[in-house]
Amino acid sequence: MDARADDVTKGEASSFYIQATTSIQERWPRTLKHGDTFALFDQLGDVTDPGLTPGGIFHNDMRYLSELELLLFDQRPLLLSSAIDEDNVVLTVDLSNPDIYREGAVILPRETLHIRRSRFIWRDTCYERIAVRNFNTQRQQCLMEIRTGTDFADIFEVRGAQRPRRGTIRTERPDGASIHYNYDGLDDVKRSMCIRFDPAPEKLEDGAAYYDFELAPDESVSIVLTMYCGSSKSMPDDPFSIPYRAARREARKAHEGGVVVESTHRLVAGLFKRAKSDLQMLTTITPQGPYPCAGTPWFSTPFGRDGLITALLTLWASPILAKGVLGFLAANQATEDNPEADAQPGKILHEIRHSEMTVLKEVPFGKYYGSADSTPLFVLLAAHYYERTGDLGTMRALWPNIEAALGWIDKYGDRDNDGFVEYFREGKDGLVNQGWKDSSDSIMHADGSLAQGPIALCEVQGYVYAAKRGIADVARQLGDKARGERLKAEAESLRKNFEDKFWCEELGTYALALDGGKKPCRVRSSNAGQVLMSEIASRERAHRVAQNLLTPEMFSGWGIRTLSMDAPRYNPISYHDGSIWPHDNAIIALGLGRYGFRREASLLFRGMFDAACHLDLMRLPELFCGFPRRRLGAPTLYPVACMPQAWASAAPYAFLEACLGLHCDYDRREVHFRNPHLPAFVEELRIRNLAIAGVTTHILIRNRDGEVSVTAEGSDPDIAVRLSK
Repeated sequence: MDARADDVTKGEASSFYIQATTSIQERWPRTLKHGDTFALFDQLGDVTDPGLTPGGIFHNDMRYLSELELLLFDQRPLLLSSAIDEDNVVLTVDLSNPDIYREGAVILPRETLHIRRSRFIWRDTCYERIAVRNFNTQRQQCLMEIRTGTDFADIFEVRGAQRPRRGTIRTERPDGASIHYNYDGLDDVKRSMCIRFDPAPEKLEDGAAYYDFELAPDESVSIVLTMYCGSSKSMPDDPFSIPYRAARREARKAHEGGVVVESTHRLVAGLFKRAKSDLQMLTTITPQGPYPCAGTPWFSTPFGRDGLITALLTLWASPILAKGVLGFLAANQATEDNPEADAQPGKILHEIRHSEMTVLKEVPFGKYYGSADSTPLFVLLAAHYYERTGDLGTMRALWPNIEAALGWIDKYGDRDNDGFVEYFREGKDGLVNQGWKDSSDSIMHADGSLAQGPIALCEVQGYVYAAKRGIADVARQLGDKARGERLKAEAESLRKNFEDKFWCEELGTYALALDGGKKPCRVRSSNAGQVLMSEIASRERAHRVAQNLLTPEMFSGWGIRTLSMDAPRYNPISYHDGSIWPHDNAIIALGLGRYGFRREASLLFRGMFDAACHLDLMRLPELFCGFPRRRLGAPTLYPVACMPQAWASAAPYAFLEACLGLHCDYDRREVHFRNPHLPAFVEELRIRNLAIAGVTTHILIRNRDGEVSVTAEGSDPDIAVRLSK
């Protein structure tokens, strides 16, 4: 994906390699997030011995709490259940006591005490209420210990980076109910994790709080922990119920607002509800509007490519997200040459971080621009946003940024003037590969040798083509007809050049890339499928690409692999060389839909839906392994995949758009369904709150024996709903 560089070259890990010492979902399956703070916990709600794994509470790419453990009589409780609510707000863990022995006798029979842990994050604070209830018929003593600790590890340290020096950690106990962990960073920033216990424990040490209480039969007691990522001077002092209600209200408002996809199929409804909840959780409000952070745990920060693709995949349903993404990236567009950041004027951001290591430039990703596709995707999203909304005012405000991006495409993106956008690393510590497959071994030739740059990726040329074609209409609407005609001509010239140089007749698909010597990388990859979204391919060649993608070598039954099984570097458990990515399949599905291949798009929807049905919370991961689907089997998880991941969460919306041929026509005030075809498991859908030009419609969709019907329900007469074959 992005700047994770999950690769090993010549047996040595790269500087930004994510070490996999254990599976994230095996050990840290519970995720909470709000704003710039997120946390991962085990099923008991604890964080124990995290090491090089992402357990703990993080704020602005720094781990503020690396230990949190609840013990009863020095033992871990028994797990009863552990789940995050559908709205992603509260983690609820139900526990009970194990058999407690003293001197060979049971002093507390198992399952006597019930412990319920309720935890959520609101703003920069993690709140927890621990409720203990005695189900014994006699009074019962309860000895409880709550352990806490921190390492103030930078996210890149957690990923495995080594640091020669670190700041200083100090622990303070200002009173009998509070403990403060303070970190004096090498970047001269003071960070604090302030923890308050209510009521105060019987004893408080630097790493533990001890409670000793007795409960009468059926009596309960509650302990509240407030864990604040910030100075004690600004620590919130509201009771648990106030931020709890605020978090619930915000989630309810987010779910009720915008498009809601409902279904009579419980699992289909669950897929879209989870997708919406995850996107809401990952979205941060910036001064320019909402922005979806890429994913937890490794990428809980704005990434250019991820935000742009997430916005494209959900544009029909949520144009406000696209507007926020465009505004934020315009505000952070490069304005000067900076080789260490791989930046040139007009280039769009790859990622932005605020951690200690980025401030100290121990890693180059503070504000980093090493992405070949973010800039054309920015222009492409702007064009599609205008088509969806007719928002000429936003286009006028963004036009200088769009022109700067187009200037980068023509000048810096194509330095050899061959008509193609290439990338190469300028900074010594930047990414070697700068497309979405950015691991160092992801771009290769048919003999397995790695391509040497500058590299022109096939899908990037498609993005440029679609961007210039689309933005040409905006230029005309803004009164520059000549500029629009030039852009249209440039796009057509690129299309012809692309077909001539990238098509591989013997493979029946497009080359993955052209290397620095303009030699095609003749391997079958999912990149060629992404080409279809831009409509740069001729219809005949698009059909051949579609056939190619659905061969057993490419399509696993769950989804399309990043690399064909017959490629020399194929590895189903690699990051980019044979794995399956939901967002990749969603983009391909959109491309299939653009050419009218809706049955093929529905196969991808079916495979990804079946995969989600096997996954915890029906949450699509960043990626999973590319092994062939087995009868009665489940998809094989990738050990360090992000869950949730923004563009994976956005994928169901794109599958629906592709299968339905759904198009929101602002000029006609019309929702158009072109020759829709849905997989058989989708029998009935309702799309609620779909807005065009401020007017809302609700649409009922029925699928009977392959025939799809659409009906407007309670719609404003100013919006038409049309179906065409």
